[in-house]
Amino acid sequence: MHAAVGDQLHIHSSRVGMVDQKGIITEVRGPNGEPPYLVRFEDGHRGLVYPGPDCNIEHTGEKASR
Repeated sequence: MHAAVGDQLHIHSSRVGMVDQKGIITEVRGPNGEPPYLVRFEDGHRGLVYPGPDCNIEHTGEKASR
């Protein structure tokens, strides 16, 4: 998994009745765009995330237009 600052991280809920979480990647701490990522979530909290199989990255900017 590779990401850049400004990309959106989407964590899909694994339980019925739970909502998905979305956040903006504010810092990439791994080499070459790899995890972990510092993420600012929609509710305002920030967290260090090592994405699992329930996550996907929605790329923004120049990479997405290619």
